[in-house]
Amino acid sequence: MATRKHALLLFSKPPVPGLVKTRLTREKGGPFSQEEAAEIYRRCMFDVAELACLALHDLEVEDATERANNPKADEHSYAFFISTTPAENADVMRQTFEDIGQWPREFTYIVDEGENFDEHFDHAFKQIFDLGYDSVLSIGADIPLLPREHLVNGFRWLQYFLETSETGGIIQAPCQEVGVSLIGWTCGTDINHDGVYYNMTGRPALDAYIEKAKEKGIPMASMMPVADIDDIGDFAHATSMARMAKYSHEFQPDLYVPERFLAWVDWRGIKVGTPPNEDRDSREGIDG
Repeated sequence: MATRKHALLLFSKPPVPGLVKTRLTREKGGPFSQEEAAEIYRRCMFDVAELACLALHDLEVEDATERANNPKADEHSYAFFISTTPAENADVMRQTFEDIGQWPREFTYIVDEGENFDEHFDHAFKQIFDLGYDSVLSIGADIPLLPREHLVNGFRWLQYFLETSETGGIIQAPCQEVGVSLIGWTCGTDINHDGVYYNMTGRPALDAYIEKAKEKGIPMASMMPVADIDDIGDFAHATSMARMAKYSHEFQPDLYVPERFLAWVDWRGIKVGTPPNEDRDSREGIDG
């Protein structure tokens, strides 16, 4: 029997006005103030963290059940890391989470460093692997509609790769703009984030990960896309989807509802609308 340690990484920034979700602000053509954009981000981050706690609990129950039925089965443990930068923001992030009360599990705060986004991401992964973890699964704070099953199945895939692949393995879920909303891999997997984000060649992040994996022969598992919230179109989509989840939750109890995000949207009285579609396929005259 082996003991496997897995880490969920929330790669994030504190919800400081002017630092987060700037494409939603009036300065960038959006409808919100910097303070409002930061509040949207803060609520999304809390919803994502709560969802993650629920998913990790599901995995721990699953592991306990498996070992009760099979004492020789590997033991799997799960930790929750929150990475931010620079160092002084770690205290801001910790206080942000502590201000709303007790969370159902302990969070470990780390600081990522580097000269660009890719290096910061690599540094966060490296710190966790250096602590002896067998896999890291990373998510952002701006995906309040992340399915709970994505985290559960993501770690199941990483466990599978640990057991079956000599070259490691990668799990990812794209966002709506050929980036990724979820990315992770097993320890020893020969891959990094170098050249993935904000490159000048126009290569999307998703394509970069695929090319890196293909070059090294590393297996990759993929899940359905999860939309993040960057601009007002994303915000409108998330608003309608959150309202859908709230209504469906009555009949589908396992469906997660991002209550904090939705409460702010409803408090503001925000309604989603679409412009008239004059270029529609109305089917008029088809039968005639």
